[in-house]
This record gives sequence, structure tokens and C-alpha cells, in this order.
Amino acid sequence: MQDFPEISPMGERAILIEFGQNYSSEGLRKLLFYKDLIENYSVKEKLEVINTYSSILISYMFTIEDVYGEISRLKGLISQANIPKNLNSQIFHLPVCYDVDFGLDLELISAEKNLSIDEIIELHYAPLYQVYFIGFLPGFLYLGGLDKKLQISRKDTPRKSVEKGAVGIGENQTGIYPKSSPGGWQIIGKCPVIFFDKNQDPPSPFSPGDMVRFFPVPKKQFFEIERQIKKGSYELKTEVYEAGN
Repeated sequence: MQDFPEISPMGERAILIEFGQNYSSEGLRKLLFYKDLIENYSVKEKLEVINTYSSILISYMFTIEDVYGEISRLKGLISQANIPKNLNSQIFHLPVCYDVDFGLDLELISAEKNLSIDEIIELHYAPLYQVYFIGFLPGFLYLGGLDKKLQISRKDTPRKSVEKGAVGIGENQTGIYPKSSPGGWQIIGKCPVIFFDKNQDPPSPFSPGDMVRFFPVPKKQFFEIERQIKKGSYELKTEVYEAGN
């Protein structure tokens, strides 16, 4: 991530802050700190602040009357910030069933990467992943940290429907579909956890900067967890993340 970002107007009601293309935990830590700083700085204004891997988009409810004055204020805010060494974040432990009935593309990946299905599964659940940002669907986690041996292109022709909970790989990322949707990621398993519920506050327990660790479960245990979730008796395991551990 570059030392100082580029800040530019995006139409009449938005400002884009770009930090370069360094997709790292250190870069994410800085980006999320600036995001929180802007949200707190602008608490009296009605705006939305969202992030991607390396940028922040500030969307204002009304037309920005003095856009270059606002950019100047943002530059001052960022230049005077003292960035903490660590993010306050959690590790979420998420069950995944890698049964071939759920892992629709396990055999394809196995053939393309010259890996056994067991090797694919072990390589996928071994890393500690980081939530870089959330989209393209509400609750869809873009997770960084995928083993290079598993990196694979998305499908040339996306599926018309991917099941809710499907765990997929796309390029150097992994993610979980929070609801049924068209999608082009390579599907390797399924997770029963609910990632977004508009009736909950907050609707999603996950935030950029959080960590995710997958653990494999057999199909029978998957359905048991799914049943517990429907009853409201399943407790999602979390712990405080301490950088360096």
C-alpha cells in the first residue's frame, strides 16, 4: 500500500480514496483504520463508507458543495492519523463439508492441479484467512490467504444458480455464497452458517479485518449443524485474534 493515497471526486456525491494494489494484512490494517477514522470524523453527515481491497468509497447523501475543499479536509485527516499496530478482530471457526455432493468442482480442480481431492481439502482448510471486504452479495466474504497451489480461474460460463452456503475458489481468493445466486467460482464444499440476516442487528457478525478458519465436517455432522442453526441452538465458535499468534 502506498504511503499516501490518491483522493479524487467520483461524480457529484462521492469521493474515492485509492491506496495502490498491495493486497496485504498490513495494507488492510491501514485501510480499515482510515475507514473508521472517516466514519467517526463525519458522524454528523449522512454518508456511506465502503472498502474494497485497496480503496475506500465515500458516498454522500447530498451533492458535495465544495468537493476540493472536502478532499483537502480528508487529506489533512489522513496525514495526521496515528495508525495502531493491530486491528481489533475475531477469528471465526466455520464448518465446511467437502463431500463431492457439495464440492461440485473438486474433480475438475483435482485434474487441473494434479492434486488428490484429499490434498485439495487439506490445502483449503489449513490457512488462517482474512476478511478483506464484503460484497458482491450482502454477507459475501472475500477471504485472502488461499494457498497458491489452489489458485484457479473462475468459470468461463458462470452457473445460473449456486446454492446458499457454497464454498468457492476464484483466483487467489476463497468465499462463501450467503444465498443462492448465479456465480462463477469453483465450488469445493458447503458451509451451513448464516452469513447475513436482515432481521438481526447487525445483519452479519463479520467485518473486514476479521479472520476465518475452516474445519472439515462429514455430511452427517453438516446436516446436524444445519438443524441446530434452524433451531437457534448452534453456537458459532469465535476467539479474539492477536496478530503474530
